[in-house]
Amino acid sequence: MPVRGRNQSAQALQVHGRLFLLDCGEGTQYAMVAHKVPMMKLDSLFLTHIHGDHVFGIFGLLSTLGMKGRQTPLNIFAPANFGPILKFFLSYYGDGIGFEIRYTPLKMKGPETILETKSLRVEAFPLNHGIETFGFRFEEKEPPFNVHKEAIEKYGLTLTEIGTLKRGEDVLRADGSTIPASEAAYKPFVPRSYAYVTDTAPFPEEADWLRGTTVIYHEATYLHDLADQGALRHHSTTAQAAQVALAAGAAKLLIGHYSSRNTDIRPYEAECRAIFPETYATSDGEVYDI
Repeated sequence: MPVRGRNQSAQALQVHGRLFLLDCGEGTQYAMVAHKVPMMKLDSLFLTHIHGDHVFGIFGLLSTLGMKGRQTPLNIFAPANFGPILKFFLSYYGDGIGFEIRYTPLKMKGPETILETKSLRVEAFPLNHGIETFGFRFEEKEPPFNVHKEAIEKYGLTLTEIGTLKRGEDVLRADGSTIPASEAAYKPFVPRSYAYVTDTAPFPEEADWLRGTTVIYHEATYLHDLADQGALRHHSTTAQAAQVALAAGAAKLLIGHYSSRNTDIRPYEAECRAIFPETYATSDGEVYDI
């Protein structure tokens, strides 16, 4: 339900210069303008399910992209039952859409890769929400090694030798000497990952599917004392979200999708932190670096 100062579900995720939109609730395009998220640079849209608070903003967003003259194709990954909704939109308003919409229906029973680039892999996996619902996990691939500038000068490395070190291999020279990759090369970063999990009640495989994720965003619709409502409506409580993060070995937990009956989100954070201290209750417009 609408709450003052709290928009419907939508997140912008930027990875290596590519912009992804996760869900598209009512008012998303207005929020993108307000928070200076460049909608024309949008690469792909990921929809968890077709409940209104997650999709009612898509008609306006697609129409605006068309009016702005977008020509770059837009990827949409969404449950199979989103297909008729997209068809309805295009049948009435498609004349103003001058770009290709590449819709991929999601039907998997377990984690599957749905998008892959040189530096990124995106998985989708089913959730437990009573209708077709999917979570998404974004993971950086292992980067190639970089070579220390000092090593290039010290050993007078050739381009071939630099290429060998970038593969993580030792350099073996004709004179029998060895330049260890462990000394001359290094990994520029440890791969990070981000999971977007909403809406869902807990299910047995959840923590395993999220194992090792750096940052998990997990819905926590209800405080712990309303666990019965969570079970009835296929949502999670604070304690359940925190337990998933703990079992998955996450570094940080972000929570949201609060019940409209609560305007104060501090109790949500407190209940989660009692189980998983690195929990942060999110508010609109906040930016988190992973």
